This record gives sequence, structure tokens and C-alpha cells, in this order.
Amino acid sequence: MAATGNPRPVVVAGTLLGIGLGGFVDGIVFHQILQVHHMLTAKYPKVGVDPATAVVNIEINMFWDGVFHAFTWCATAAGLALLWRAAQDRSTPLSTRAFVGSLFLGWGLFNLVEGVIDHHVLHLHHVTETADHFVWDVAFLASGVVFAVGGWLAVHSGVRHGSLEPRG
Repeated sequence: MAATGNPRPVVVAGTLLGIGLGGFVDGIVFHQILQVHHMLTAKYPKVGVDPATAVVNIEINMFWDGVFHAFTWCATAAGLALLWRAAQDRSTPLSTRAFVGSLFLGWGLFNLVEGVIDHHVLHLHHVTETADHFVWDVAFLASGVVFAVGGWLAVHSGVRHGSLEPRG
């Protein structure tokens, strides 16, 4: 069925939510659970330094991880606010496929932007702070490409073939 309304507000909201949620996955999985890196571990390592320096470096990294999580929380909250606004407008069509696709589009964009800037341009940290970090960094970017392209395809499929009739 052809779209009769503008799905853009839901797609924008979902993409912003995807950026925030992708950042939470990165921070929770890589920073906290696996502890393979923190925001500034390439500049302030926790290994290979004396214990006093390691403690100071961990404190610095914990602060910047907190700033990072504050950013991801703000992106998620903004995405929720935009989604709420879109859902209140009965003329905004809804498509689960387009919405879920936009979540993956946002997550992929997060991985690409964060990976390029933090891993490759600024060298703030790498996926793993090991000798083979480049392989892991490229795999992280590849996941961003897969998520972004897959999400974009799902968004466009949902817009073209989804149930996008206005609800009002």
C-alpha cells in the first residue's frame, strides 16, 4: 500500500534513538562489561603504567565515560521526545519496519561516526587496546556499514510497502 502521510518524523526519532541506544551498547558492552577500552585509554592507559598512574588514568577514563553516557542518554531522551510528538500527530503514518530500520540506521551511524572520529582520527581509544587493534577497529566500522545500510533498506522498504495509512 502506498504511503499517504509523511513518515519522516518517526524515522528521524528512530534514528536518534538508534544513535543513543547504539552508544549505550558500546558503553555498556565494551567499556563496562568487557573493559577492553574506555573513552581515552589510548591517551590514558590503565595497563603498562605504574599503579598510581593507573588509578589516575582510570579516574580520568571513568569521568569521560560518564560524559559519553550522558551524551547517549540525551540522544535517547531526544529520540523518545520526537517519537512521542510524532505519535501524537494522527496524520503521521506508522510502520514497524521503517521504525526498526531507523533504529539500526542510527546505530550504524553511531558506529561509523564514533569509530572514524575516536578510533582513526583522534586515536582516543580503539575497540581493543592491543597490537591488532586496527583489525577490531575496521570490524567495528564494518558493523556500522552493515547496520546503516540494512537500516536504510528497511526504512525504505517500510515506507514503500508498509502500512503507512494515517491514523487520523
